[in-house]
Formats: sequence, C-alpha cells, structure tokens
Amino acid sequence: MSRIGKKPVPVPSGVTAALDGRTVKVKGSKGELAFTVPDEVTVEKTDAGFVVTPKDNSKRARSMWGMSRTRIASLMTGVTEGYEKVLEIQGVGYRAAMKGKDLQLNVGFSHEVVHKIPAGVQVAVAGAKQEIVTVSGIDKQLVGQVAAEIRRYRPPEPYQGKGVRYRGEYIFRKEGKKK
Repeated sequence: MSRIGKKPVPVPSGVTAALDGRTVKVKGSKGELAFTVPDEVTVEKTDAGFVVTPKDNSKRARSMWGMSRTRIASLMTGVTEGYEKVLEIQGVGYRAAMKGKDLQLNVGFSHEVVHKIPAGVQVAVAGAKQEIVTVSGIDKQLVGQVAAEIRRYRPPEPYQGKGVRYRGEYIFRKEGKKK
C-alpha cells in the first residue's frame, strides 16, 4: 500500500480544479496547469479533494498510484506558490548574465554558452559578481529540468569545487596529488 497514494489531495482556497476525463486541470493565481493521469490509476473528485486509486495490484499500477498523487499535489502547489531553484556559480571569472530572454554563461570555455529559456520559466541573475542564477516557474518538472540543463554545462569538480551547483549542495572534495 502506498502511504502517499492513500492521502487525498486537498484543493486550496483560490484554486479551481476540474476533472475532465483522465485530465486534471488546475487554475490558480499564478497560472493554469494540467496533468493526464496514466491508465493504471483512477482519479475521483470528492469533498476532501482528489482521490487516486490503483485499478489493480500490479507493480506498475502501484508505482503510478503514488506518482500520480504527487504530480496532482505539485500542480496545486505550482499554481498557488510556484517553484524556485537557485544555482550558484563558483570559479574565477565564472559568471552569468541575461542576454535578452536567454541566459549567457561564462564558465571556463573559450566561448560563452547561451542557454535558451523555454516559455513558462523565468530566470534571474543576481549577486555582486553575477554568480547566483534563480530559476522559477509554476511547473515543478520544467523548473527542475531547466536548472539541471544549466548545471550540466559545468558541474562542480571535486578538486577545487569550481562549477555550477545547486544552493546548499554538498560537493565531496578530493585531495590533490602529493609530491
């Protein structure tokens, strides 16, 4: 039994949610999102909110059960509060800047890296040396994907710690060569 899947997803005040066939549509103050539920689970709208149940006891149905409930809960949080990922750039000469709607990164290559920002995501650069990049939006998956793509250009290396990291991420440091 899924402990997460058993809980109903409450609909916060100020949010309108509707079930249209297999699609859950949510509209709030920050925007509108939708999620199509997999075939292995069923969704019902009750007074307590949305209740997700598996159709049978197969492994796939049980795994989709918890995932579907979490995705619906993420929709509710997204349209009310939104999501944010903060990236820190560390290294001599490493910095970021906004160039129109695109993010321009100087992260140790001979050229500047330009990352196109998709619709639905906002990116802001802050800090005295332009070393803090904030990715925000209402879609949790899209915000995480954009942050991961930016980090992938120069992940932190273990010897000096240079690179792009998430705020609060611990980098295991290695000792260099000894004579």
